[in-house]
Amino acid sequence: MKGSKTGGVVIAAALAIGVIAGAGLLYANRDAFFKAATPAPAAKSDLARFATGSLTRLETPAETPMAPAYVFKTRDGADATFAGFRGKVVVVNLWAMWCAPCRTEMPTLARLDEAYPDDQLVVLPINVDATEDGLADARNFIDVHEPLPLYSDLKFQLPFELPGEGKMPQTVLLDRQGRIRAHFSGEADWSSPEARALIDALLAEPA
Repeated sequence: MKGSKTGGVVIAAALAIGVIAGAGLLYANRDAFFKAATPAPAAKSDLARFATGSLTRLETPAETPMAPAYVFKTRDGADATFAGFRGKVVVVNLWAMWCAPCRTEMPTLARLDEAYPDDQLVVLPINVDATEDGLADARNFIDVHEPLPLYSDLKFQLPFELPGEGKMPQTVLLDRQGRIRAHFSGEADWSSPEARALIDALLAEPA
């Protein structure tokens, strides 16, 4: 009986030592464990150098997919797609009247548009108010910010087709080939030196 009790104590002690040793091994390798569990940051393009000032949160992925073949509307209700603007650098801005930061940054987009010839740069504000009344208010608002045009997406689907995944405001920059080169979620100063430098870099690329 005494021998059996002694054997049980020995086994329990051995198990305890094993648990402690295992915990020590896990602690010693904790950095490697958490490092392996953290995904590597996505590769960025050389446009990342323009992520400064008001564009600090600019996303410039190394992968450059084509803009979606999504149909939105012109001011007159005609169909439009991003493919129709190829050959020019395009600044796509998704906005709505209910989005205060969208309205705040609109004058900076107008100044950006004024700074470049129409055959080089297109600033493309696309309103996503989901009602006809909202679109009517948007028409009155955009008319104060010449020379910006009015485009619309009453289905409010386009914000989810682009990299911002529904965030508002959302601005996406397309190169002359129609590829998505950079995108920004939130309000920014699109007439700032860093924004102008970004546009200049895209315009300097071969068509």
